[in-house]
Amino acid sequence: MRIAVSQLLSGTDPERNLQAMAEQAVRAADEGAAAVVFPEAAMARFGIPLGPVAQPLDGPWAEGVRAVAERTGLLVVAGMFTPAPDGRVTNTLLITGQGVDTHYDKLHLFDAFGFAESETVAPGDRVVTEPLDGVTVGFATCYDVRFPELFRRLADDGARVVVLPASWGAGPGKAEQWEVLVRARALDSTCWVVACGQADPATVGERPAGRAPTGIGHSMVVSPLGEVVGRLGPGPGLLTVDLDPAEAVDRARAAVPVLTNGRADVLA
Repeated sequence: MRIAVSQLLSGTDPERNLQAMAEQAVRAADEGAAAVVFPEAAMARFGIPLGPVAQPLDGPWAEGVRAVAERTGLLVVAGMFTPAPDGRVTNTLLITGQGVDTHYDKLHLFDAFGFAESETVAPGDRVVTEPLDGVTVGFATCYDVRFPELFRRLADDGARVVVLPASWGAGPGKAEQWEVLVRARALDSTCWVVACGQADPATVGERPAGRAPTGIGHSMVVSPLGEVVGRLGPGPGLLTVDLDPAEAVDRARAAVPVLTNGRADVLA
């Protein structure tokens, strides 16, 4: 399975971001990828009012993403914002293409490091997996990576690959935390983890005001045994990696059978 990770730097205009995504998707398809993963908030970056940019899953922005998936033949995973019933928005991954059309709403909201995502964003309420080329893929978003129980649940539901779009907040030690957490979740679940972050605005001379998590880059693909097999730096870029979701996962789970050795009788 070949997956492309598109480390975008999203701006405030959803249409311009969609155009950039379309260009990256064409590159990914030309490189033979079956799927392309875009970051959390690919629709529009954090740090702006999200209500005015949010659109329903059948709105024009999502339809534009579906058109990109149709033209390129890729499964496309992209972060967007959808209206929530209580007046907030939902932090949503649109997952579309190759016969799939579903979504995942971020479960764990980033109320940490002085930022309160829950003030404007409503949490999701379901775990999502989907098949791709005969392999079950699970989905998580950014702050979800700090909750190992989600990754264990995805593995229990059959996932061998977990896709993790993010817009990671900057700050002292945050890049190191990002890598430790992504690698740890791969080990917890004995899954491949495909972690795609927003690029760091500072790499192109931008410094958005406020404490919003606008990205640090450092996207990576990590094996079921915690090895980083591909990574990007802080700036925008496209990473294409070949995964072996069958043999590599089977080998890891035979060597380190954490999914079967767990003491659910005591710890559930």
